[in-house]
Amino acid sequence: MINPTHFDLQSLRIFLMVAQTGSLTKATDKSHMTLSALSKRIADLERTVDTALFVRLPRGLELTPAGEQLAHHARSVLDTVNRMAGEMEDFAIGVRGHVRIWANTSAIIQFLPADLASFVEVHPLIRISLEEMLSDQIVTAVLSGEADLGIFADNVSSRGLEKYLYRRDKLMVVVRADHALATLPAISFSDTLNYDFVGLNHGSSLLKRLTDASLTHDKPLRLRIQVSSFDGMCRMIAAGLGIGVLPDGAVPPELLASNLRAIPLTDTWAQRTLWLGVKSEAALVPEASKLLAHLRAADKG
Repeated sequence: MINPTHFDLQSLRIFLMVAQTGSLTKATDKSHMTLSALSKRIADLERTVDTALFVRLPRGLELTPAGEQLAHHARSVLDTVNRMAGEMEDFAIGVRGHVRIWANTSAIIQFLPADLASFVEVHPLIRISLEEMLSDQIVTAVLSGEADLGIFADNVSSRGLEKYLYRRDKLMVVVRADHALATLPAISFSDTLNYDFVGLNHGSSLLKRLTDASLTHDKPLRLRIQVSSFDGMCRMIAAGLGIGVLPDGAVPPELLASNLRAIPLTDTWAQRTLWLGVKSEAALVPEASKLLAHLRAADKG
């Protein structure tokens, strides 16, 4: 049985350098070690795991299946250690707490920058880690304790969470200025379904909302292109590759002023709620409680 205490961080770092460069010689330049010392580290690591980690080829080194697996775990271990060191350094310089918040793209693009900036202005010694994720991933992370707070759309299941109103927004149809729909003051979603769409990638709550709505009209959503961001959607729409549905605050003003138009949707589902969720407000650390209170009050400010 392999003893976990036989692994040391420096050897794992050196192993990843060799894996990245595919060469012991190139890795010596990065590690500032001699070739013999670096070779010994790799040999010791292979003895520890009792298997070869590299295949020696004429032009360098290639990871074995065992090496691929060790590289995956080594990156995870070193990433955790680096985060630990960063958080300990925060405490050393006076940071008094750390809050992890996961939020969907709509919240990050439209509301969170100003809300978090005003919070940090009042609480400069609280460190905030923000992750942009899909709404269903956010709910899972809060339930598992990976995130302290989550902000997610209203069309995903949030059973098991305590949730509070964060913000409301409105969905708009975004088209190019020369599009046939561009002069309309408002439009129903059913009237857009004869056109090609630019949409977000699978898994997004916004795409699910549009797909569900298209099914009620017995028409397919004609997705021509899928991208991973609102900015990417706007650029594809501006290039004439389709129309899209975005929150009203997600389209850059400079694009609206030039070659894009945003048309309000008349459908009731186009009025969305963004929820703020926690697993248990009573169990939150004081720093997370302060951020929760701040975000709950943000829309009233």
